[in-house]
Amino acid sequence: MISSWAFAADETSTRYVALGDSDTIGTGARLEESWPVLCTTRLQKKGFRIELVANLGQNGWTSQNLIDDELPPLKELKPNFVTLLIGVNDWVQGVDAPTFQRHIEYIYDELSNILPSPKDILIVTIPNSSVTPVGIQFSHGRDIAQGIKEFNQIIIKEAQLRGLKAVDLFPLSQTMGKDPSLIAQDGLHPSAKGYAQWADLIEPAV
Repeated sequence: MISSWAFAADETSTRYVALGDSDTIGTGARLEESWPVLCTTRLQKKGFRIELVANLGQNGWTSQNLIDDELPPLKELKPNFVTLLIGVNDWVQGVDAPTFQRHIEYIYDELSNILPSPKDILIVTIPNSSVTPVGIQFSHGRDIAQGIKEFNQIIIKEAQLRGLKAVDLFPLSQTMGKDPSLIAQDGLHPSAKGYAQWADLIEPAV
């Protein structure tokens, strides 16, 4: 299922597709305030020919959902650049680390088969949702920050093995716990200001 935030791109533009979950689609802010859109528009203003042809992120999706429902349309969209941010819902739903690693390995290998080069794939690590008022409620007695760190280690290690660049979002996401203006009204996702900070970190890598 392709997001409503999708565009046509001419043949000379970089065809960018964003993969992930609610943090990718920009839940908590307007679509145009999501970090994939912000990165794209900022780069366009700098003269880069790049179009966000689709944002496939969906609320609540796990790495398995991404495999089942985002990878198939990705092939049809024929991107030459993708970003990937996935994993927090795996942890919330109790997916164990070995299973998550298998999913990440599969996703990375599929992306490597679809995209022209490893440099056309940008990985973004999982933010720390435990610093938000609602995020902490998903702990169920577990250490959220430590669990996400473990998943991020898998994300970064598997990326390095394949020569994929990774942006570590976890440290920046911690600031949401100190500045309420970075958190959306739902008490869980970033606000428009929060996503703008994420874009500040991610855009140079894009």
